[in-house]
Amino acid sequence: MSPIKIYNPTSPGRRGMTGIDYRKVLTKKEPEKSLVIGKKEKAGRSKGKVSVRHQGSGNKKLYRLVDFRQEKLDIPAKVKSIEYDPNRTAFIALITYQDGEKRYILASSKMKVNDEIIVSDKKVGIIDGNRMSLKFIPVGTPVHNIELMPKKGGEIVRSAGSSAIITATEDKFTFIRLPSSEVRKIPKNCMGSIGVVSNPEHNKIKIGKAGRRRWLGIRPTVRGKAMHPGQHPHGGGEGRSPVGLKYPKTLWGKHAKGVKTRKHNKYSNQFIVKRRKK
Repeated sequence: MSPIKIYNPTSPGRRGMTGIDYRKVLTKKEPEKSLVIGKKEKAGRSKGKVSVRHQGSGNKKLYRLVDFRQEKLDIPAKVKSIEYDPNRTAFIALITYQDGEKRYILASSKMKVNDEIIVSDKKVGIIDGNRMSLKFIPVGTPVHNIELMPKKGGEIVRSAGSSAIITATEDKFTFIRLPSSEVRKIPKNCMGSIGVVSNPEHNKIKIGKAGRRRWLGIRPTVRGKAMHPGQHPHGGGEGRSPVGLKYPKTLWGKHAKGVKTRKHNKYSNQFIVKRRKK
């Protein structure tokens, strides 16, 4: 578990602010130079024009090359350090294979320095950090960094504190319950890592002040009904007026609430066994 750090109320912004005490969790401050590249911030812009609102600025970050595929099979690797990654909510682990190669992977919550992990297409021990085909993982085991297609690399269940549960394996598919409560079938040859993703306390962090949001690259959000009528469909009116419409609208006049955005004929519908709970 990641220890929560509570700040002293030395200012209005500090009052109630919390964070993660990285000194008690992380084992290395500086990233591995060979596994870091520069990152150009696009910040929700296409050809310089804003395409996604409320994104921009923020602290400059280097991108860590995280190995989501982990295709080196049957070669033991040792965990050298648990590190912070500014590009994701979870922590990452620096591992060294027996042949000397270093790579970053997503750290699981129980992973510690000097732990030995292995990736295999055969059955291996049910130990946090080990990775194998879903068909070999027992029912009820939490898994993360799961592939949707064999050898494509982990695509789902990668955020801090998340995990999916294996519920069954039948024919060509393994059934898993995702963090959203959706039950989905995935080809049983796809790979998954054992355990829960690290930093499970991430959702308990209280930002505390607007400036901290700006450090994260999040720009201010203004309510539509606080604008003038030429700027937003909700705008205008005398004082604190309601929306004044049959249904709330987006800035572009589309339905804003209670509308399904998923395509009704999406190709992956066939893999969904049970929809998520509302």
